[in-house]
Amino acid sequence: MDNFKSYYSGENNNNEPIQDVNFVIVEDTSPTEHSGTSHGSKHKHRFNFRLSKMGIALLVVLCLLTSTVFGFGGAMLANHLSDGSDSFGKRSATTSKLNIANTGTTLELATESDLTIKEIAALNANSVVEIKTEAMVTDSWMQQYVTEGAGSGVVISSDGYIVTNNHVIENSNKITVTLKNNKSYKATLVGRDDESDLAVLKIDASGLTPVVYGDSSALEVGDLSVVIGNPLGSLGGTVTAGIVSALDRSITIDGKSMTLLQTDASINPGNSGGGMFNQNGELVGIIVAKSSGSDVEGLGFAIPVNQVKKIAQQLADYGYVKGRVDTGITFVDLTDMKNAIFYSVRSLGIYVKTVDSELAKNAGFQSGDMIYYVGDKKIESASDLTSAFNGYKVGDKVIVTVIRNDDMKKLTLTLCEKTSS
Repeated sequence: MDNFKSYYSGENNNNEPIQDVNFVIVEDTSPTEHSGTSHGSKHKHRFNFRLSKMGIALLVVLCLLTSTVFGFGGAMLANHLSDGSDSFGKRSATTSKLNIANTGTTLELATESDLTIKEIAALNANSVVEIKTEAMVTDSWMQQYVTEGAGSGVVISSDGYIVTNNHVIENSNKITVTLKNNKSYKATLVGRDDESDLAVLKIDASGLTPVVYGDSSALEVGDLSVVIGNPLGSLGGTVTAGIVSALDRSITIDGKSMTLLQTDASINPGNSGGGMFNQNGELVGIIVAKSSGSDVEGLGFAIPVNQVKKIAQQLADYGYVKGRVDTGITFVDLTDMKNAIFYSVRSLGIYVKTVDSELAKNAGFQSGDMIYYVGDKKIESASDLTSAFNGYKVGDKVIVTVIRNDDMKKLTLTLCEKTSS
């Protein structure tokens, strides 16, 4: 809004001068990073009226009262804008400020200009962590040994809650988180969800710098994409940049169909669980995968933050995602010859490994059953099994056809709620 002045003046019938009262309304037009100094324009309006000294005093008091009311209203609006239902994905002193300018009839909210890649990296350097894991593995000769893994994580609260990928910490006996300042902490697994490939960890620390959640639904193809993570498991704090290449990509990972963001920013093993940030330095995705193949580059994927923040909150509150259905059965994928030979089965397929819930036991399932149909869907792969249960709710009854000792049996399974992964 350009600067302007309103002048009020006049004369009486005897040509005697009337005391002038000048109202000057000036908006700050100091130049910002991407704007030059604005030039004011003047608008003169002529009105004939007489003001006494008492009238002037009353006018001054009225102006002061009006200023106080608008100041209080602005403070209440700012407080309302900063209010949230939880503490994840927020900072106590946010860097994304809102400037409220009174334009006379409306309130305009103007955000600060886009940040540079350097500024985005500096803003989130302390919010992305390195994760190292250890797991006990038993090989085909029944020998046990320790394997090590590495990935990335993102700080979502100042008191030590961290979100990462489920596949980064899955089956781990020990999880270690290292901050930007090289301090390391033993992490506790709060909850994990294999369906979304997300997990929440907790370390005993305070005063951390959490990320600020953005809005992944507002992204457009071509927007800036800055990725921070721990590629190769040994290069923590690495920053790469590119653009958002595509939205709502349907990708199948480990037999599960996921809807992901696509970016051409450089991503390598170890980046999983790291952050993808927009031009405002806000978290818009959790890196989950890179397209495989030695000749494939520029194809990285991230879980949209609008999904991440909902699941992370539930994992922190309950340790699981409420409303997810569970069969109460552990399955094993024997669709390749090597695994089929190891388990001594004659037909390739998806088999029941263990029957875990009372509902599944009461339905009549046994270890070694091969899953043939779920409803009217034939099961030939792990992805078939996953998709077959999509759309069902907790408490639904499903007809599952199994092959047992060359006999076909139809069992009625009541689905329970999944409380762990």
